[in-house]
Amino acid sequence: MRRYRFTVITVNYNNGNELRRTIESVVRQSFRDFEYIVIDGASTDNSLDVIREYSDDIDFWVSEPDSGVYNAMNKGLRHVHGDYVNFMNSGDTFHSPQVLEQIDREITGIDILFGNVCDANTGKRYGGIKAGSDVTFLTLKKEILCHQGTFYRSEIFDLHPYDETLKIIADWKLNVQSIVFDNCKVKTVDTIVANYDLTGMSSTQSKLHAQERQQVLSELFPPRILKDYERLYTDGEMPLVTLLPKLKQRGRLQRIIYLLVKYMLVITESQWLKKKRRNAE
Repeated sequence: MRRYRFTVITVNYNNGNELRRTIESVVRQSFRDFEYIVIDGASTDNSLDVIREYSDDIDFWVSEPDSGVYNAMNKGLRHVHGDYVNFMNSGDTFHSPQVLEQIDREITGIDILFGNVCDANTGKRYGGIKAGSDVTFLTLKKEILCHQGTFYRSEIFDLHPYDETLKIIADWKLNVQSIVFDNCKVKTVDTIVANYDLTGMSSTQSKLHAQERQQVLSELFPPRILKDYERLYTDGEMPLVTLLPKLKQRGRLQRIIYLLVKYMLVITESQWLKKKRRNAE
């Protein structure tokens, strides 16, 4: 089986008109070393007609019932033959025909690339971080990093398939697992990858989003780490990331405190990671 540079996967359910826009944005890419997979959840609208219309441009497609969006995404991952995977789900579109061409120039030698997305309705940039920025646990907790603008090395999904018990935040859990715990190589770029449909489920269910995020944090981190983290980063207190630079810039005593606090955080994180590795063995 041929190996591709990219695999683009589209998940769809009863969204035929928007699916057409998504497919057209994929098949019009100027960079051609990619495969295209469409997973449909047994749609009853015109989705199948749209898929069949573009079947010559789709490497694999299926229409069958699924148990949710992440179940459908995992189905798509079973058919991947690309080095890097992007999910451009129904309703979202590549920002321009040159996106894959631009990403190909940036992605060599890394595990995850985060580009940017914009609101499909207003054209304004949505979430994301500046090019060259570090992606840390704090970044994942505070910033919006959409999967539409992200490219993952395909082997990551062998270790961390999407958690199908979650409704809207399994992609965030995967980011925490691969970036925080596996220390994957990450790159951020200014390229606008996708036009993001903000009417999607994960954009409109903020309460469920918060509940599932807390569930994932409780699953992945020990209670004492979470308590300290929440105490340091609660909105009502001065965030440590704001406090430390201020201490560093002031007098000698403040700089000493800065170095001590930074050292303590590094040691705490190191001890926790070592313990986790021992438990895994």
